[in-house]
Amino acid sequence: MEFSSKLLEKAVNEISQLPGIGKRTALRLVLHLLKQPKEQTGFLTQALVAMREEIKFCESCHNISDTAICEICSNTNRNHQLVCVVEDIRDVMAIENTGQFKGVYHVLGGKISPIDGVGPSQLKIASLVEKVKSGKLSEVIFALSSTMEGDTTNFYIYKQIADSGIIISTIARGIAVGDELEYADEVTLGRSILQRLPFEKAIKNN
Repeated sequence: MEFSSKLLEKAVNEISQLPGIGKRTALRLVLHLLKQPKEQTGFLTQALVAMREEIKFCESCHNISDTAICEICSNTNRNHQLVCVVEDIRDVMAIENTGQFKGVYHVLGGKISPIDGVGPSQLKIASLVEKVKSGKLSEVIFALSSTMEGDTTNFYIYKQIADSGIIISTIARGIAVGDELEYADEVTLGRSILQRLPFEKAIKNN
């Protein structure tokens, strides 16, 4: 792809590094920005810089937040004894959109995937185990995607907390095997939360 401007080429190259965006799509986006008033591009730039520099991770659940403790964890109307374990913020958003879950979350920041070089120590598993050991939880719900990596992560955590005496459950398999949680429709995802199963039973069924 030939460019008449090095500045244009640099902008296209940077935007094309975003997931799912190729050079042609990046070019369309850059040309669109060029057609907008300069202040509009300034607003976008300011928003991105502020997000990158000021965004925080909740000290309790590791969710993305504007404050040290996120709105969900600081909400006294939520059931803080009920913790839903998810991969990332997209899964929190997906479950919240169902309106069916009234507990809090624990965001792992990924899934165990040796092929990608991701081990347990690179995820927020240790802090989850500490929460369980604190004796303040009544149930942990595994809500990771039903992929091999998700199942591996579930089982690893289960082995760490199986002797805790709390309820350990997993979302019902209304979610097709191999599907990512964020792409499930809200009704199916909501039902899978409400109809969750004991994790040990889920292992035997597999």
